[in-house]
Amino acid sequence: MGERIKVLIVDDNRDFCDLLHEFLSKRPEFQVVGVGHNGVEALELIHSVKPDVCVLDIIMPHLDGIGVLERLPSKLAGGPLPKMIMLTALRHEEMTKRVLELGASYYILKPFNLETLAQRIHQLATNGATASPLQFEQQRSVSRNLEIKISDFLHELGVPANIRGYVYLRDAISMVAEEMQLLSAVTKILYTVDHRRGKPTNSEFIAMVADRLRLERAV
Repeated sequence: MGERIKVLIVDDNRDFCDLLHEFLSKRPEFQVVGVGHNGVEALELIHSVKPDVCVLDIIMPHLDGIGVLERLPSKLAGGPLPKMIMLTALRHEEMTKRVLELGASYYILKPFNLETLAQRIHQLATNGATASPLQFEQQRSVSRNLEIKISDFLHELGVPANIRGYVYLRDAISMVAEEMQLLSAVTKILYTVDHRRGKPTNSEFIAMVADRLRLERAV
């Protein structure tokens, strides 16, 4: 086997970083060479560990992902740039255009399947392929359709869209529907649990809805 692909992970969500680190570390073709949680750390780590691919969140404290792309050439002083995979939960055409102009190789919307991300990392490191605008549009369409299904189902259950935490609940269900391993990262309480009234726990509710969505897509 040839040299392993060196991957750097930068995201302010520590649970996500731990999950992705564990997932990639189990694959023989990858070597996670560093983990950061903001844009400043990203620049320092890219300079020091010299990854082949950097998985970088756009929305981060201190310095966002776009700021990292803007400062990266001067930070590396003409050295080779890693392939940059940008992560974001935002769907914004101008942002997509900007990160591509700054040299990003791929732009992926959260939530996503970890196996798909691993495939993109391998493709970029081995043949340098980049994503086309059509791929971005297809990805947005799939993600949007899933959001609509989740919103419809929550409406059927009587969950109003204006309650506190609705968006976080919808995103959590969407992420778990794509990757069931994420269920173990659910730690915050979104609903009051009262077993006498038969209310499910946070994890149970998310798992129930995500499982139904997965079954519908399998039909």
